[in-house]
Amino acid sequence: MVKWFVLFCCIGGFSAMGEVPWGVELEGGLLSAGRADVRIPGDTGTRFSLVDDLDASDTAYWRMRLSWRSAPRHNWIVSYVPIEVSSSGRLLRDTTYVDTVFPADTDVDATYRFDNYRLTYRYLWRETERLQLEVGATFFVRDAKVTLRSDTQEDSDSDLGVVPLVSFAASWQLFPRISLLIDGDALAATQGRALDVFGGMHYQPRGNMLLGAGYRILEGGADNDDVYTFALFHHAALQAILRF
Repeated sequence: MVKWFVLFCCIGGFSAMGEVPWGVELEGGLLSAGRADVRIPGDTGTRFSLVDDLDASDTAYWRMRLSWRSAPRHNWIVSYVPIEVSSSGRLLRDTTYVDTVFPADTDVDATYRFDNYRLTYRYLWRETERLQLEVGATFFVRDAKVTLRSDTQEDSDSDLGVVPLVSFAASWQLFPRISLLIDGDALAATQGRALDVFGGMHYQPRGNMLLGAGYRILEGGADNDDVYTFALFHHAALQAILRF
């Protein structure tokens, strides 16, 4: 991760000043699971938690996105966000997961993978000397897989789905090189919800290079006859953004 930030800083030093149409953003840091509840099948399985029933490990994470401003007020963003959380512990009761029954007092390992791909369009709705507000929509594709295994048994379930989200970003210039930012996608419905929001600070050391730090929350899930999954992930985030 360090070498990525060094590369961005070096390239940023040779970037020209001024308005530029392209941007590359790399984010990384520490991820902690606040919730990861699973019941599959959603109507007959046994609900268990990778956080409350098992011990979830904090892990390093990263995400990347590419942006293209096709016109002064029109911004297109492609994002790739891989997430994987691992847990281990002992089940306290018989647990039915997919097609397998794991007996009580069984030591298990669990993996919660949640990769997602996004295509976002945002419109620059308001711009002043210090404030920028963008609103738009995100085409969100999730590729999730939860695996539960013991020494003698293993089962897993994969879920590929598409969700439309509302997208937004607000930036407030505090000082010439320092700004506050909130940036995210969110939507709630009867079938489930999704929330992915970053709040933090950006610092512009030179040219078209930005460095950021802040907190990100990723939360959501679905509840139906096939699957019940709800997760909450906390991120301590660092960002490097190059515009060219």
